Amino acid sequence: MNDTYAGKKAVITGGTIGMGLATAQALRDGGAEVLVTGRNPENLEAARRTLGPRAHVLASDAASLADIDALAATVRERFGHIDLLHINAGISTLEPFEQVTEAGYDRAFAVNAKGPFFTVQRLAPLMRPGSAIVFTSSIADEGGMHGMSVYSATKAALRSFASGFAAELVARGIRVNVVSPGFIDTPTLGVADATAAERAEFIRLGDQITPMRRHGTAAEVARAVLFFAFEATFTTGARLTVDGGLGQKLTPAAA
Repeated sequence: MNDTYAGKKAVITGGTIGMGLATAQALRDGGAEVLVTGRNPENLEAARRTLGPRAHVLASDAASLADIDALAATVRERFGHIDLLHINAGISTLEPFEQVTEAGYDRAFAVNAKGPFFTVQRLAPLMRPGSAIVFTSSIADEGGMHGMSVYSATKAALRSFASGFAAELVARGIRVNVVSPGFIDTPTLGVADATAAERAEFIRLGDQITPMRRHGTAAEVARAVLFFAFEATFTTGARLTVDGGLGQKLTPAAA
């Protein structure tokens, strides 16, 4: 425990597992007060045990405007203001475009694009000059990848929203930036409904095509988020990849 973030107040959507939880832990360890959201009851309970009494854990559907309004009311009541809003909640499904259903398409855009937009709209009034919004996107927010057409489009929309918010909030002293991870070692590897075999293949592929020849850790993504949140004070509208060089098209020597 240290006082790096003492007095800071942060909200992390999708903060009960993986990269969001790692960010919440780093903030808590630095003395910040943190509120995290999630939907899965098991993950919510696990986050309560992991983060302890100094953190607030709230069941909230990132795609529900009613839940977003309730989140804003809770934050106003418990915190009054916030220094960091980290939009981390997201879903992904690996499926060829021929297999995409209307329901799946709508859910992906509701969680990954609509929810973040209205979360920022509802919570920005609680942010003071010098505060920051950080979005978790993906290196899939540009380019194309088989089986990820809808997911990639939602992340491209999220990245565009971040740029728009950066322009709209700069006069209020609120910075808005994007972290775009590559292959990261999290419990779901970013694909909650994948089978064990699919995850194993995902791990193999990630280690093979990433120039650093490994997956990143959730803690490494958290450090990038916190850099944007509290250190990059003259940076807004920017995108930082945390991908082991994957998005840079590097060609390392053969092993």
